[in-house]
Amino acid sequence: MADITHVFTDIDNDFLDNTILNIIFNHVKDMVFIMKVEEGPRFQYEFANETGLSHAGMTKACFKKTINEVLPKDRAVPLQAEYERVLIVKDTVTFFDEITLSEEKTVYTETILTPVKDDKGSINYIVAVTRDVTEKLLEKKQLIESEQRYRSLVENSLDAVFSIDLEGMILEVNPAAVGFSGHTAKQLSGKKISSFVSKKDQHTFKMLIAHTQAGFALESLDCRFLHRLGHHLTVHIKTVPIVIHAEIKGIYVIIRDMSEHAKSAETIKYMAFHDQLTGLLNRRALLDDLDELIAGAKTGREFALLSIDLDRFKYLNDTFGHLVGDRILKKVAERLIENQCSDCRVYRQGGDEFIILLKRSGRKFAGAFAQKILSSFAESFYLYAQEYYISPSIGISIFPNDGKDPDTLLRNSDEALFRVKEKGKAHFQFYRSDMNPSFINVISLETQLRKAIERNELKLFYQPQVQLFTNKINSFEALLRWDSPELGLINPADFIPLAEDTGLITPIGKWVIDQACRQIKAWNEMSEQSIRVAVNISPQQFPQSLVGFIGETLEKYGVPWGTLEIEIREGAMQDTKETIPILKKLKELGVTISVDDFGTGYSSLHYIKQFPIDVLKIDRAFVQDVLINEKDSAIITTIIHLGNSLGLEVVAEGVENKDQAAFLLKASCGKAQGFYFARPLPAKEAEKVFIRRQ
Repeated sequence: MADITHVFTDIDNDFLDNTILNIIFNHVKDMVFIMKVEEGPRFQYEFANETGLSHAGMTKACFKKTINEVLPKDRAVPLQAEYERVLIVKDTVTFFDEITLSEEKTVYTETILTPVKDDKGSINYIVAVTRDVTEKLLEKKQLIESEQRYRSLVENSLDAVFSIDLEGMILEVNPAAVGFSGHTAKQLSGKKISSFVSKKDQHTFKMLIAHTQAGFALESLDCRFLHRLGHHLTVHIKTVPIVIHAEIKGIYVIIRDMSEHAKSAETIKYMAFHDQLTGLLNRRALLDDLDELIAGAKTGREFALLSIDLDRFKYLNDTFGHLVGDRILKKVAERLIENQCSDCRVYRQGGDEFIILLKRSGRKFAGAFAQKILSSFAESFYLYAQEYYISPSIGISIFPNDGKDPDTLLRNSDEALFRVKEKGKAHFQFYRSDMNPSFINVISLETQLRKAIERNELKLFYQPQVQLFTNKINSFEALLRWDSPELGLINPADFIPLAEDTGLITPIGKWVIDQACRQIKAWNEMSEQSIRVAVNISPQQFPQSLVGFIGETLEKYGVPWGTLEIEIREGAMQDTKETIPILKKLKELGVTISVDDFGTGYSSLHYIKQFPIDVLKIDRAFVQDVLINEKDSAIITTIIHLGNSLGLEVVAEGVENKDQAAFLLKASCGKAQGFYFARPLPAKEAEKVFIRRQ
């Protein structure tokens, strides 16, 4: 580099001084004052630049005058003190001042007083440089106010606020974060915020932080935060990047405790999908589960729907009141839950209607499970020191054979349940496609039924009861059939309940007894052995007048002693005061008395002891699964042993295969009937096949 010092040495010193003074006086925006120090001490204006003169309201005429001479007292006194402080400290002094220029304008200044010393170190002059810092001060003031507003917002926020660095370390927390977490601010500081997030939510939380580091403000619901006491809080998290000079320096993690809200939401959700009385899942939950199950069903997968209705619950509810009824429903729910297995759910539809969903079940398992339910209800319920017996009726539909959508499956299981109710209750039945072929108009059916006897449309079919030890037949069960020219062959399950409801069961019942007695006489006249025929009697047929009619009919046809058998169902056994005298009178007429479907309803040891019973008929529900259900086999064996011990004849119904018959024979059961031996036949066919052949 070339030496340029000579340039300055060649410049005229006077020219240089004048140039510097011109710059200071006319161009420097700061106010410059040179004060001479006099004894006193007094400070005399020696120089002031144009800016200084203008702001101080002075002229050059003020030169050689002291501060006290130039300025008013209220300004001169504090300024004099600052200059004197320079003499004391013998060094530079800085101070701030507020100057009111007018009613609307105030300026703030920063003044630097610099002492100028001679060779002996004495201060002869003081140079004052005053700068207008109004804008800078206002900016600083605004910054302080802004920070205070932020602090106020954060400190008083009800949400927990964590300030973290880009590594996730906690730098600062507000009071709400302390109360929320259970930790002190000192304990939280320096800790990784992710260490307080549950393991299950770690991935979601870390992704949230990573996206915020990229400059995005985000939210996350249902994250769990660990409290100092060890339990997790359900929280709502919001993250906001901390941006300083366009660079992300950290993150604000704002956390709101949603635990109470989550609890309320859970409560609302629970109430929406659960029955309030029993706590079981409700119909809405059932429909959701069915939709999900059907949507995810693979080809060939089956599941079963069991519709359950409590028999005679309305009677109990009306007799003992709704409070007792509600308690019974709770106990029923408990008993159903006790029978739950894997992939099984219990629901309450409403009233006394319950649903069981077997998620992985075919027909065989569903039948066994239904029987298990029926068996569990053989035990009584105790309430307020009172014993109650309640039996369920069960209808079953199987996916996909009985329906491929929830409505169809429910409708068909209800249809099967309705058929159970019609056939005496207290058992189960699978849905069949022939159950509702045309939904016959009830009024039309009643009209046709009233004319059926006159038109000779009713028929009796006879199913033989086989003696298992000899394979001989000396008894039949008479089964009613209706063959209408207009409606076709009508199932008894469709017209017997209607006959009971309309009172037509009385004339129909008398017709059945008359026809059975006529047939008994005819068969006994052509057979070398005594032939007995059983007739089922509805509870509605049980008034005292029944005895008189049966007596007249027996006499009319000369029916041999003991060859007419009356089957009584559970409904007729409930009123012992009325039933026992009737049965005793029938016994005096030589009528055989049997209990139909023994073991499924109200038939019990108490009734066997009180009633003049001759025959016990084991319900087909026990026989059906006797080879696969240990409880069914134990129940049947017990009934047979009980009947034999009491000298009663035991007849098993619903025998459909050789193995069932072999089991019953081994258990010493006296008789059996069912499709394995023969279907119900018209009188002439039964006579040809069984009476004449023997």
